[in-house]
Formats: sequence, structure tokens, C-alpha cells
Amino acid sequence: MAAGDEHAASEVLRGIARHLNCLNEDNKATRKRALEQIKRETVDKGLSSSVLQEVFSALLKPLLKCLTDPMERCRETTIAVITEFIRCVPKPEESLPYLMPCLAQRLGEKEILEPAEELRLSAVEMLTLTVEVCGKHLAPYLNEMINILQRTIVDPFPDVKRESCKCTLKFAKCVPEHFHMQAESLVKPLMQTIAHQHSRVRVSVIEATGAVIQHGTGKNVDDVLSHLAQRLFDDSPQVRKAVTAVVGDWLLHMRDRYSYFHKLIPILLSSIDDEIPEIRLLAADLWRQVGTQWEKENEDDIKDKMDFLLTPPPFYPPGVERPGLGCRELVMRNLGRLVPAITHDVTDWLVPTRVRTSQLLSLLLLHAEDHSIQHMQPLLATLYRACTDTERDVVSNCLAAAKLLGTFVPPAVFLKLLLDHVTTPYSSSHPWAPLMVLAAMLGGCSKPLLKPHLEQIANTLAQPDVCQEYQQVMYLEQLLACVDVLLCQCESDCGSVSLQLLQVLVTVQSLSTEANLSEKALQSVQCLCKVQGLDSVMEIYRQHMGQLLDWLSASVNTWSSYSPQRLQLHIIVIQSGPVIGEFVSQLMLLLRSCLQPDKDPEMRMSTFTMLAKLLLDAANTLDSQGHFSGVSEKFLCDVLLPNLVWHAGRTAAAVRTSALSCLLALLHGGAITPGQLLCLEEKLSPHVLSALEEDSQMSRLLACRSVSTILRLIGTSLHPEALNKIYPGLLKRLDDSSEEVRGVALQALGHWLSNLTKDYNPELCAPHLQLLFQQLLLHLDDPNASVQEQVLEILKKGSLVHPVLLRREVEAVRDKQRSPLYCDQLLQHISSLPTESTADCPE
Repeated sequence: MAAGDEHAASEVLRGIARHLNCLNEDNKATRKRALEQIKRETVDKGLSSSVLQEVFSALLKPLLKCLTDPMERCRETTIAVITEFIRCVPKPEESLPYLMPCLAQRLGEKEILEPAEELRLSAVEMLTLTVEVCGKHLAPYLNEMINILQRTIVDPFPDVKRESCKCTLKFAKCVPEHFHMQAESLVKPLMQTIAHQHSRVRVSVIEATGAVIQHGTGKNVDDVLSHLAQRLFDDSPQVRKAVTAVVGDWLLHMRDRYSYFHKLIPILLSSIDDEIPEIRLLAADLWRQVGTQWEKENEDDIKDKMDFLLTPPPFYPPGVERPGLGCRELVMRNLGRLVPAITHDVTDWLVPTRVRTSQLLSLLLLHAEDHSIQHMQPLLATLYRACTDTERDVVSNCLAAAKLLGTFVPPAVFLKLLLDHVTTPYSSSHPWAPLMVLAAMLGGCSKPLLKPHLEQIANTLAQPDVCQEYQQVMYLEQLLACVDVLLCQCESDCGSVSLQLLQVLVTVQSLSTEANLSEKALQSVQCLCKVQGLDSVMEIYRQHMGQLLDWLSASVNTWSSYSPQRLQLHIIVIQSGPVIGEFVSQLMLLLRSCLQPDKDPEMRMSTFTMLAKLLLDAANTLDSQGHFSGVSEKFLCDVLLPNLVWHAGRTAAAVRTSALSCLLALLHGGAITPGQLLCLEEKLSPHVLSALEEDSQMSRLLACRSVSTILRLIGTSLHPEALNKIYPGLLKRLDDSSEEVRGVALQALGHWLSNLTKDYNPELCAPHLQLLFQQLLLHLDDPNASVQEQVLEILKKGSLVHPVLLRREVEAVRDKQRSPLYCDQLLQHISSLPTESTADCPE
């Protein structure tokens, strides 16, 4: 030290000697003024560093004593003075033997002695400065530093926490060769603070944690990983960025990083899918660096791959950048450890965890490529579970992962496992999960690789245990998705499995309870036609109708109301339109079997309802080729009439009603000729007439309409005896409780009278006509004016048959003063008729 500097230092000390003495005064104002004067005469005066060094050496002990001053202002000034001395002196390390024990006592005890949080902050800032300027000279004071940091990291004041983390970071880098001995002591306080409510505190803690682990022994990595992983879900992008940077640094520089690759890689890769572009870019860049570094470190092991496996595998996902060889190798070598963790976390109770895990799964499979073959069983199980998640993002991410599996894994491998799971569902509560995964994997598979397995896939989907076992909408949607992806991937090649795919599509439509799903299935049928070059849906049914009917006939003897086959039949015959007319004989064999009276009643009812729709438009359906007329008699005798036989019970009555509706449709649709109907009248009439007495209003109505139609078609050809058997039942229906039934019965009676020909002898049949006229005349007094008008018109028709008899009956009614107005109209109408025989009416 120069003589001039010594003299200057002596002068300064002589000038502040009195102030030093005042530091021991009881008056706090005096102590305060003394400290301010000392500050003014030393650090604020602009003295040279060597002079300050000499002064600091003399003032250090008195100043450190003032750190315990009861007056807060005095302590604040003291900290400020010491801080400036440390910053300005050339050898601050000379103060460490006195400064560090004092700070350790002040900040490092179980109970922190400094009550003012602002002063604690200033003290920690002073400590950070000391670390910066003293560096390795702090090594002997490792225990004191660790004790202080253990307490200040968990300090209640957030700014103290941040400054402590900053100090930890710098201290770890200053004395790495000594720091590792005490590093693990800081892990606990850091982890206690990592979830602090202030994001800046969390960032500081994460950065400090990175330094502590980096320069520690490596034993505490497991203690901090779970906490860091949780910070990936932090709302603050800065926190997530800090985690990414810290983990990336560990992967690049941590001494024992090879032992923790399988734990660190998932955290870094998770950041590649972060919503913030800056974080994604940072993570991707760090990951590339990690892969490149690993390549260089293991060049001898992967030399062959570096030389020969440079081109991507065939059918690599378009628009996707292939990761570097080092990155791929890192994932491949650690995939066995990563898959169980993925399986565990993908079912976590927290939605963000499941979403991030599903994103990570896709990224891992992109890196693993065909190496994932070794892990197919656990991967499929994981995908099944994830596909049942209630969160859409989880499902979509896992389907993307499944698509990657389909891209990299040969179909022969994954179909062997997957098709078994389709036929024997992995979970009874979610049987559609294997189908969902299958559809996704098929979507990732290329056409050339998929073509040889097309028949195997289609046959599996068409199995009754697969396509007919479940009616859940979700299951049917996934079944449809599998067909759609086959049509999309294989296109014209699907012609070889057209029948199986059509069977699946028909089944989906038949079991679906949602119109939207049925519409999608129909669109898929149209797509199946398109890939085969067919013009319409009817063409594909023409191509496969015989096989479809054989398919249904194979199980017809076991059909019940719960059988999907009856619904499949409905879809086939309705959608095929005129084509079904080309296969009438085959269809009739099927119908005769399923409509026998001993079969399930509900199944018969639904089938009759379907047939009624077809028969109403027979020319465009069953009789489109004119073939149905050849089997109509057999259909009527073998199918309809046995189901019209009366049996007790409401269920039997309902079956008869449905059979009557089918009969009426047959009569109206023109599928049976009048000649054929006339031949069968003797068998048919008793059943229809007995149906007029049914308890069901609908049955009576259908029976009346059927009688009316029969009379309209063949009434003029019927024998008088047959005609005389018909009208009594109709007369009874005039007293029916239903106005509609009464109206149709009157209409049928009108047809009955209109159809009387010359073969019908009025004189011989006068008793029948007399009964008919008497019953009709009674209804001229009906409360319903419409009925009165109808009856009047019918009686006018009757006047053409036997006017004399009708006149006598009308006059008898008028004499009783009943319906005089209508009677007069009738008599006037009879009088206007041409002169008829005056023969008396038979008694």
C-alpha cells in the first residue's frame, strides 16, 4: 500500500473516530447520525479502492456490531455501508472471516433475527454481491452459506425468496467442487417454495433447482422431477419456459444424465407441444442439441445407422419433419421405461395431465418408429384406456398416436393382436375401444401393405359377434369408421370384400337409433358403390341380394323380437327398391319361415308392417318384375291366413291387426289379381269376416276396409251365397263405437249393393234384402247427420235392387213417424224409377 494511501486512510479514520465512539451511545438518534456521517465520510466520498480497503478493515467489526442495533434505520444504513464497501474494495474476501459468521447468525438460525423484511432483502442482496465478488474464497464458509440459504429460500417475503434463489445459483457456479457436498440440503426448501403464488418466485426457484441438481451429487433428481413436471402445467409461460431450459440443460450437461434420460426426456418433449411458440421452439432446439450430442458421444455404437439409415421409412407421414438419429435412438433405448409411465399418467385424475401425456405418446411413437413393435401389447392397452376418456383432446391425441402406430408397424403384426381384441372386447364397459384404435391404425397404414389383409379385416368386422353384438351408438360409430377408412385407403380393392362391408353397413343402419348415424351409413353404402363403379345403391344390392338373403336365412329359425336380423331384412328390402322383385322366390322362403304362427309375435308384427309398406307400392318393390303374382296365392295361404286365425290374448290380437294391415296393402297394391283373389275368396272371407268382431278398433277398421276392397275387386263375380254371408257382419259394424269404422262399413255396404248382378235373384234373396233395408232404415235416425246422408244414398242404391220391398219397408217406418223427411225423399226416389214388377214382397 502506498504511503499516500496510508496517510489518507489514517486521515479518514481520524475524522470518523468520534463517530465510531458515538455508535456505542444509548441514544438511537446519535447512533443514526454517527452511521450516516461514517457513510458520508467513506463510501460516499469517492475514495480510492486501496484507501477504502484500509478503512473497511478498521470499520468492519464496529459496523457488524451495528447489524444488531435495535433501531431499524441504523441497521439499514449499516447494511448499505457494508454493501458499498464490499462492492468497492479490491479484496472483499478479507472481510469474510467476520462477515459470514455474523450473517449466518443474523439470517441462518432457526429463528431469523432480522424482523424487517426489507432489511432481510438488503442483507441477502449483500450476500449475493459477496458471492459475486469473492467467488471461490467462499468455499470455507460452505456451511454458513447453506444455513443462510436454507432459511431465506423459505422466507415469508417473496423478494427475499427470489434473491435467495439468485444467490444459490451464483454460489453453486462459484464453488462447484465444494457445493455438491451440501447441495441436497437446499432441495427441500426449494421444493417447498416451487409452488409459490408469485410466478417470478417460481421461475427463480426452478432456475436455482437447476443449478443445485447440476452441481450436486445427482442423488436428488427424483426428489425434484415430480415438482418440475407439475410446473409444465403452470399458467405462466415464463415458468414453463424455465422448466424447459433447466431440463434441457440437465440433458446436455448433468454428469449423471445417462441414468436419468428416461425421466428427463418426457419433460422436455412435453414442452414441444406447448401452446406458446417461443417455448416450443426452445424445447425443439434443446432436444436437437441433446440428440446431436448423444450422436457424437456414441458414434461408434450407431456408425452403421449413421451411414446407411439416412432415408425415412416408406410411407412416412407427409408434412412431418423426421427427428434426428440421436433423438430417435434416445427414445428407442428408453421406450421400455417410458411406456409404463405413459400408461399410468394417461388415466390420471387431472385432465391437463392426461392431455399432456397423450400428446407425449404421439411424439414418442414418432421417434420410436418401428421400434414400437416390441411394445405393442402395452401400447394397445394404453390406447384402449385413453380412447374411453371423457376429454376430447385426450381421445384425439391418442388416435393420432394410433395412426402413427399403423404407419410404422406392419399390418401383419398389429392385426394379429388387434383383431383378437375386436372379437373379444378388452373392456365390457367400453367394447368399442378396440374398434376405435383399429380405425385409426388402418388410417395410418398404406394401401399396398393393407391390401393383403383386407379380407381378414372385413371378415372380422362382419362376424355376428362383432357387428351385431352391441347397439351402443359409440360402438356403431366406430364400426362405421372402420368401414369408411377401408373404403378411403383401399378404394377399388374393396370390391373383393364388398359383401362383408355391405353386411356391416346394413347392420349399422338396422341397429342405429339415431337418424344421423343411419344417414352416414347410407352414405358409406353409396361410397362402396362408387369405388366399384356402380351407378346406384340398388346396383350393389342386385350384386349381393342372393348372398344377403342366404345370410339372413341361415339364422331365420332363431329369430326373435330382439334379433338384429329382422331389422337387417327391413333395411335390405326397403333400400333395394325394385331389385327385391328379382329375388321374390328366395324372399318368400325366408318370410314363410319367420312368419309361422309359432314364431315370436313381436317379430312377426314388425315384419308384417314392413311388408305392408312394400305391398302398397308393389309395382316398384316386390312385383317390379311381375314375379310376385306367381307366389301371391301361396303368400296369402301360407303366410297371411295362418296369422289371421283367432287366438286368445292381446298379443295375438296385435299380430292379427298387423296381418290385416298387410292383407289390405296386398289388396290395394295390386300385387294379387282379381282372378287369384276370387279363387281364394272361400278361404279368405271367413278370416276377414271374423275380424269384424275384433276387440281392437284398428282391426275392425282394417277388416271393414279389406271387405270393401274385396267387394270392389271381385264383388260382381261372387256367388249370391257368398255375398249373403258378408253383409250381416257389416250391418253389425253400423253400431260400432268408432265413427270411422261405421263410415267404412257403410261404404262397404254400398259396394255390396252396387255389385249385385243379374245372378242375384231379389225374389229368392228377399229375406236378406228385407233385413238389410230394415237395419239401414233404423240408421236414418242416427244422431250423426253424415251417417244419415250415407244411409240415404245406400238405400237409393237398394231401390234399384228391389224397389217394391224397399217401398213397403219405408212406408212402415214412416207410419211410425220415424225420419219422415228421409222417408219422403226415398219414396219420391222410388216413384221416379221405371215401373217395376208389383209382386208382393215375400213373407
